[in-house]
Amino acid sequence: MNKDRQGGPRGRHNTSRRPGGWRGGSASRNAPAAFGAQDDDRDDALNLSSDVLVGRHPVREALRAERPISRIWVQEGAAEGSLGEITRLARTRGVPVHSLPRMRLDEVAGRLPHQGIVAFVAVKPLLALEDVEDLVKASAEPLVLILDGIQDPHNVGAILRVANAVDATAVIIPARGAAGLTPTVAKASAGAVEYVAVASVTNIAQAVARLKELGLFIYAADPEAPVLYHQVNWHGAMGLVIGSEGSGVRPLVRERCDGLVRLPMLGQVASLNAATATAVLAFEVIRQRQKP
Repeated sequence: MNKDRQGGPRGRHNTSRRPGGWRGGSASRNAPAAFGAQDDDRDDALNLSSDVLVGRHPVREALRAERPISRIWVQEGAAEGSLGEITRLARTRGVPVHSLPRMRLDEVAGRLPHQGIVAFVAVKPLLALEDVEDLVKASAEPLVLILDGIQDPHNVGAILRVANAVDATAVIIPARGAAGLTPTVAKASAGAVEYVAVASVTNIAQAVARLKELGLFIYAADPEAPVLYHQVNWHGAMGLVIGSEGSGVRPLVRERCDGLVRLPMLGQVASLNAATATAVLAFEVIRQRQKP
């Protein structure tokens, strides 16, 4: 964990901290995001009835049966009667509840009457950050993949498949604003979801800060980073942040990271989707660690 990482404080690459995050310059955040291009089938999981429970009775009964649920959306201003009972039950089960405009619920429910509530089914219970901390402490050389708001379930599933292939310690996803562990994600993972530890957190930036306290070096993928991915020493306890399809890693999360890395993009297409970028980066970690 104390090996050189291109110099700089605590052995990290010396990426100077400037306004706007860990950057070598002041390039616009509107540049093409090479580590999370927007996919045409974004948020497909929200349109699949197998992934979503619509209406008060289905959601209530699923909670009573302790069915794994990744999150619940409740219509803003609609907390009367049985809806309040359901949200209280959800919170006792540890299920995140978010208030959103009715239009968002309408989009998910389609023609079904949602009665002010929809729930997103999880294929298995999600871990908490404390569980990840235990896994990190038990690993000789942990690798944690942190997904900052990736919405395409096929990308998330493919990343879980990569995580299993490289024996990642855990994958962290946000509780809100991203694809959860839906059946679509499970299918895209080709079964890997059953073997990968996946945790849900309410604040990615705080999770990054906590992992750093445990001794992890955290790098974020950024298309404008001054350092190429293979120039980093990936030995030791490491974390890798992959940003959302549209905007990449958010500024606050970027600032909490120890440094930024990028892939060389030489062709006319200026971006890779999040899963492909994750695969390249994660297998570079393994390549270095297994090198004689």
